[in-house]
Amino acid sequence: MTQWLKRFYFLLIGLFLSLPLIVVAGVSVNAKQILAFPPQGFSLSWYGEIFANPEWRSALIASVVLATTSAALAVLIALPLSWFLWRRIAPWANIFQVLGIAPFTLPPVITALGLLTFWATTGFYGQPWTAVIGHAIFFVTLPLVTLSLGFSAIDRSFVEAAATMGANDRTIFRTVVLPLILPYLVSGYAFAFVLSLNEYIVAYMTVGFTLETLPIKIFNALRYGYTPTMASVTILFVFTAAVIFSLVAKFGDLPKLLGAMASDDS
Repeated sequence: MTQWLKRFYFLLIGLFLSLPLIVVAGVSVNAKQILAFPPQGFSLSWYGEIFANPEWRSALIASVVLATTSAALAVLIALPLSWFLWRRIAPWANIFQVLGIAPFTLPPVITALGLLTFWATTGFYGQPWTAVIGHAIFFVTLPLVTLSLGFSAIDRSFVEAAATMGANDRTIFRTVVLPLILPYLVSGYAFAFVLSLNEYIVAYMTVGFTLETLPIKIFNALRYGYTPTMASVTILFVFTAAVIFSLVAKFGDLPKLLGAMASDDS
């Protein structure tokens, strides 16, 4: 009886947490062009609108390009930094780790305001590439954390053995270190990609309406009325995140990537 009550309790919690998503999903298949739940009729045309409508399609492409490039740049920043921190070349190396984590720990509006001030001062405000750099700076914490976990899991005796055999730092990194941290690198990229795809404040305050991503497009569309297309975009975001995180969990050992240690390792 106690076990049954426990399961029922967790089922209620899961249902409560899923209610907003259920409502949005219902709205996204509404046959009429209104935000109503329960849906009045059933239609998947609003999902097709994302790809058929030039404005929504352009916003989708802009979001994907921004997320792809900014996540790649974040990894390119985090990889040498985490490698440097792992080797402990200097006693003040942890300062860079704090700087790498700081943007993500601050409220997004603070980081966005700082980027706005910087790009406006330098005269580059409104350039699409400033959003790429802004997102890379804001989300560099994610690959930095996952890569730091990856480096900490490496047995240093492997590196010492390679050095004993005459391998230089570049060869050691390419043949020993990189294969071991690859799952952490991919997961860091995936986390940065998904969050960049959904981010609004930093993108808006660095480029305004020069680069209209999907989140910016949603807020712009709200000024002219409500359409189920907005709900279908939300479900598309959720589906994309679920697929990416599921792949990371399946091929990358998600508990380990999140820092959990197996009991037999303790």
